[in-house]
Amino acid sequence: MTPPAPKKRSTGRTTRPSATVREADPPVPKHPPITLIVGTDTGVGKTWVTCAVARALAELGQKVIAAKPIETGLAEAPSPEEDGVRLAAATGQDGPLRALIRLPGLVAPAIAADQAGVELDYEDLVARLRSLLTPESLLLVEGSGGLLSPLTWSDNHLDLAHSLGARVLLVAADRLGTINHTLMALRVLATERVPVLGVVLNQPGAPDDSTRYNAGALVRLADHVPVVTVPHLSDDVQSAEAVKEIAGWLLP
Repeated sequence: MTPPAPKKRSTGRTTRPSATVREADPPVPKHPPITLIVGTDTGVGKTWVTCAVARALAELGQKVIAAKPIETGLAEAPSPEEDGVRLAAATGQDGPLRALIRLPGLVAPAIAADQAGVELDYEDLVARLRSLLTPESLLLVEGSGGLLSPLTWSDNHLDLAHSLGARVLLVAADRLGTINHTLMALRVLATERVPVLGVVLNQPGAPDDSTRYNAGALVRLADHVPVVTVPHLSDDVQSAEAVKEIAGWLLP
């Protein structure tokens, strides 16, 4: 079934904000900057990275709130293995304790919402995320899938970064194909003038012939964007230690 055409909004907000908006001095935030953790693809280890960074920040004395706006592929009853539940466990936060929106279909959020007969309200989702902000806490927002994966038929993670005024931590899998995927995502973010903290090359699976070359290639090609390679560890303490440098990028 062909998905419906994107709905046009009368607000004038688009994926690429106008130059007038960008050239204006941004208001001074009353909270630490928001960080959007987004992937070059699905299955690159965003949740593992977000949980590890949250624990590392807590060890550095920084209060953290982590949230998953939309999670798909879920049963009706919450499970400890859900991304949103794992984020809450990593920070020890009072809430949210699971993804803000939970959908059953294991597909992109916009498609999963259609399958479930749910109409997603993007502006309400942004407002719910903003309601989590506090003056003393860093808000980590973990996306669903890749940078341009549709949250609704009119909005993707690039729009979300603009709506939240967030900087991006880009997670990529350290495997064949990641150079192309990562550089394309960085090119889009640079064109949209979204601040990028750095690239995390995660190792969610067995290494391949490209693994020992990917980081070096990206350092040479990514135009001064920091690139860090992290092993995929099952121990929470070791994981937090492995991402200490990355956690330092997020500190206000």
